[in-house]
Amino acid sequence: MVINTNMAAMMSANNLDKSTNDLNNALAELSSGSKIVNPSDDPANLAESIGLMAQIGQTNAANSNVSNAVSFSQTQDGYLQQVGSALDQMSTLAVEAQDPTKTSAQLSDYNQEFQALANYITATASATFNGVSLFSGTDNTTTGGLQVTIDGNGTKFTMTAINLTATAYTGATGSNISTSTGATTALTNVATAIAALATDRANVGANEERLNYTGDELGVLSDNLTAANSNLTDVDVATESTKYAEYQILVQSGTSMLAQANANPQSVLKLLS
Repeated sequence: MVINTNMAAMMSANNLDKSTNDLNNALAELSSGSKIVNPSDDPANLAESIGLMAQIGQTNAANSNVSNAVSFSQTQDGYLQQVGSALDQMSTLAVEAQDPTKTSAQLSDYNQEFQALANYITATASATFNGVSLFSGTDNTTTGGLQVTIDGNGTKFTMTAINLTATAYTGATGSNISTSTGATTALTNVATAIAALATDRANVGANEERLNYTGDELGVLSDNLTAANSNLTDVDVATESTKYAEYQILVQSGTSMLAQANANPQSVLKLLS
């Protein structure tokens, strides 16, 4: 039996240190909900998780862009529906103004309503969505329609532009039905505007449909990326709780064994007494 070097106590202390560290790690993981509390816990999965988190953020940002673009398209269509109603009424007025039994004063009254509707359409052409023109046919950076970033890689979708200042519309809004001849010309111009409106609403619908598909796709991608990141970082509470209980027992046992190992040299005193 030796006194200067208590190997049993040293081994017990080392085992207790290890069990205590494991217990502390288990406690940290359970309290944080993450199994990567420190970079040293799992460097490879940490690096992969950082990449996934960046991709999740980019995907969610793209989805937000797409949602805003859908709202933009829906706003466009809401205005175009009202423009369509105005054009329908203008066409009716243009036909009624061709009635030879109506006097010049009556035609002037018809024309007054016609011009009010035309002014409404002209004013609608300058409508905006969050400061961006709805119907100028361009956005603030490019010719053509708005360019929407639709994924985390910066891929862009160019929406078909809608231009209420196009000739098809200005021909109708610039018409006059104060005479029968003018009403005949106005009817032709309004019919052209209605045909253009039909095409424009179809384009808006196509834009919205494309964006809705993209939004659904981005939502699925974000969910899957989040699930993948969860597999890398989220702690399994059931498994870690079991380990925590195991480490608690080892710490308690190690503490008792260390106390016992430190007490063993005292038996030497019995030999000296």
